[in-house]
Amino acid sequence: MSSIELKPTDKRLKGELSVPGDKSISHRSVIFSALAQGTSVITNFLTGEDCLRTVEAFRLMGVNIEQEGNKITVHGKGISHLREPSQPINFGNSGTTARLMSGVLAGLPLFTTAFGDESLSKRPMDRVIQPLRVMGAEIRGREDDSLLPLAFRGKKLEGTRHELTVKSAQVKSALLLAGMLAEGETEVIELGETRNHTEMLLPEFGVDVEVEGRSIKIKGGQKPFASDIKVPGDISSAAFFLVAASIVPDSELIIRDVGLNPTRDGIVRALKEMGANIEVHVHTHIGSEPVGDIVIRHSRLKGMTLEGDLIPNVIDEIPILALAATQAEGKTIIKDAEELRYKETDRIEAVVETLTTLGADVQAQEDGMVIQGGSPLKGGSVDSFGDHRIGMMGAIASLICEGEVIVKNKDCINISYPSFFTDLNQVLN
Repeated sequence: MSSIELKPTDKRLKGELSVPGDKSISHRSVIFSALAQGTSVITNFLTGEDCLRTVEAFRLMGVNIEQEGNKITVHGKGISHLREPSQPINFGNSGTTARLMSGVLAGLPLFTTAFGDESLSKRPMDRVIQPLRVMGAEIRGREDDSLLPLAFRGKKLEGTRHELTVKSAQVKSALLLAGMLAEGETEVIELGETRNHTEMLLPEFGVDVEVEGRSIKIKGGQKPFASDIKVPGDISSAAFFLVAASIVPDSELIIRDVGLNPTRDGIVRALKEMGANIEVHVHTHIGSEPVGDIVIRHSRLKGMTLEGDLIPNVIDEIPILALAATQAEGKTIIKDAEELRYKETDRIEAVVETLTTLGADVQAQEDGMVIQGGSPLKGGSVDSFGDHRIGMMGAIASLICEGEVIVKNKDCINISYPSFFTDLNQVLN
């Protein structure tokens, strides 16, 4: 188990930074390119372990994919040229790969098996398997077909109307991909707004998607064609530096070329509500995705209640927002976030244990947590629990701790941000 020892520092965050490509868009770009006819070039691709699992899945299905740094070239030959893998597909730790690829594999005339690491093998898959079965999918797995490993006997699916019972962009995207491969029309009715990269990106590949309120419709039988994609910076990765600059005195940071999709900018809205000194400047669009720069300066934060429709928008940023809340004036309440219990680890328990170990006053709730602000953090030894976002939260916390912080199992950070510590050192002055 790898660990890193982070000494107390009086340094501040200054300068400019560009974060790696958006994880969600990187996954989807590869999937859509691999299903398309023609050659697609994806630049600023996130080369973290999760996204490379998606790349490898399609390589096993016969797609020629070249990688040169963060540039990915996908030589697609169309859906009909995908071949049956000769070995099981390893999804690793990637929930996005597992859920989205389930929608693809269910609708292809191939037999496929897939597995994941210990963490992914505990994450619920029935939320996507059950609606796919309504479309006619044949999928088997552990524990009454709810957990990996999974076996897919792909077949032609029937377009279906789905009313989702969970707020999940992964489930929505899996059903839209299955719908593209199915006969007839598929409609997905969301329980609440979730990130919409699939709906935004599919038209770039020539696939028509009809969006009206919380209803998304897609007609089956559409054949995507190649498209070049430049992936914007990942706002979920930028979130760690936004919070760091907010809570470390005398900090001022500019984060360049960040994706500012309205279904992903909850971290900005939450920090503004807490009183952060933050400016957002949109300067371009990549396809339909707004992209811009974020300027963040140290400020005195105040507690807030984080709940309701904002939660799906900020679900991946809640761990680092919880750290910000320990330094805010007053109490912060996070609720309606039970989905955190089904991430790479139980993030509610992981956040509470990590911050409590460091000296914060945090109480777990069934669907969130209550954080008493104004807590000086003392330091200590914390575990990432194999969760990249918990590991990075611990590292950022070290910037304001009185004593040393040891982050155990730090290598999981490579899942989404391989250059995290390099970038952090770059802006510490």
